[in-house]
Order: sequence, then structure tokens, then C-alpha cells
Amino acid sequence: MIKKSVERIIELALSEDIGTGDVTTKSVVPEGTVIEGSFIARQKGVICGLDILTEVFAYLDSRVVCKLFCKDGDTVEEGDRIADITGPAHAVLSGERVALNFLQHLSGIATQAYMFSQMVTGTAVKIVDTRKTTPGLRVLEKYAVKTGGGYNHRMNLADGILIKDNHIKAAGGIAPAVKAARQYAPQTLKVEVEAESLVQVQEALDAGADIIMLDNMSLEQMKEAVELIAGRALTEASGNMDRQDLRAVAATGVDFISIGALTHSVKAMDISLKFR
Repeated sequence: MIKKSVERIIELALSEDIGTGDVTTKSVVPEGTVIEGSFIARQKGVICGLDILTEVFAYLDSRVVCKLFCKDGDTVEEGDRIADITGPAHAVLSGERVALNFLQHLSGIATQAYMFSQMVTGTAVKIVDTRKTTPGLRVLEKYAVKTGGGYNHRMNLADGILIKDNHIKAAGGIAPAVKAARQYAPQTLKVEVEAESLVQVQEALDAGADIIMLDNMSLEQMKEAVELIAGRALTEASGNMDRQDLRAVAATGVDFISIGALTHSVKAMDISLKFR
């Protein structure tokens, strides 16, 4: 399923970029020309997306050969050679931008995930992503988070029950929302409730939530919430966590820190393809 999803993503990306044909390459580069080049890191970071890189060119022409000098999850330094490429110029030039877009974007996410994870190293807390992903790219972006040392939250709405503020309002409160969720969903699914105050934390506890999300709380409030919960449910800190001192958040005793910025506003890693 994942392989087919990735194939569809690559096909759509190439169709979007090439359109009816790469008129620049076709007009200025003679048919049959063979070129070689190298993908070079222009900054330090964690590499992610090398399989996508090779698949992009394989889709265009099976004669393109990519020689990799690292693997997903490896840290590279500025100036490091990531991969060499050799093959028909038309395929390489036509696939260059799409391949770089994937490699730069996914490496940027992996690098960010690594940086956030390092901030809480030595603690028991886990850095997790959210569903704030680029539409159509979730499977790749969540893979990049794991590559960088983070963890995945729900892949989609079928993966778990997360009762947020609007669900609570629509259901008439936390207690009826959790009760309805228990009656509807399989027992294997966890029930998570978003709480914005200690009052709501208590309501979620009384309702039997498995996980309680502490949304946009101060460090002191989070610490009080963790003490109130006392291990009866797992806890997740959420809400602009990329702007917080993550080590201080971890010190409150929460189990997870969810960060939407891992995927929704990450800066692409600087990588270039230079021909010889």
C-alpha cells in the first residue's frame, strides 16, 4: 500500500512539473547525450528521501544510474557528496527539480525532527508529529519524521480517536463524547481528549480517557495536570511547542510532545545537483 502511494506521488509530481514535455531540454540538448553529476549537501543535516530520488529517475528512464554515498538517517556536513548520477541527459534534466524537491523537503523534516529529539535526549518523552502535513505527502513526511528520530501520531482519522474542542462542543461535553466513542469504536483504539484547563483534565479523567492532550497550557499548568492525572492516563503537550523550551516541557512529566511545525512549516535542506 505504501509503495503504491509513493509511486502515485512521484507520478503526479512528474506530471505536474513536466507537463506535455520539457521543451528547454528537448530544444537545447541533443538526443542521446549522456551526463554525470553529483548531489551535494550545502549545509549540515539529516538526509531523507534517497529512495524517492532514485525512483524519480527510474520512472523517467531505467538507464539512469544513481550511486548513493549515504543512507536515510545519516548526518551529512556542508560539501558532502550525497549521490552521483549518470544517464541520458533528457531524463536527468527533466527529473532534476522533482528529485531535489523531494530530497530537500524530506531532509529538512528529518533534520528538524532530529534537532527537536536531541533537545529532550535523556528524558522519557517522545517527540511526535501531527496531521498538519502537506496534502498528498503525509506518508513521506511522516516517514521523514521517523527518519530524524521522531515518532508518528495518527496517520489518518481512522487510526485513533482524538476528541478536540469542536468535537466536545458538538457532542455536548467531554463525558458524552468519550462515552459515545467507547460505544462506537473497537476496544483496540485509544481515546484521547484535548483539555484546555485543569477542569477539563479532571472531566477527561472521570470519563476514562486513555490519553489527555494538554493544549496550550503553561509549564506550571502542565505540571499540575500531570500530578492530577498521576499515571491514570498518558499525557501529550501540544500547542506551539516549537516555540517552547522542550526540555522544560519534558520536565513537567508529560509522555509526548506533539509539534505540527515538524511538517507544516519546515525549511528545506539546501542540496544541489552539479553536472560534470
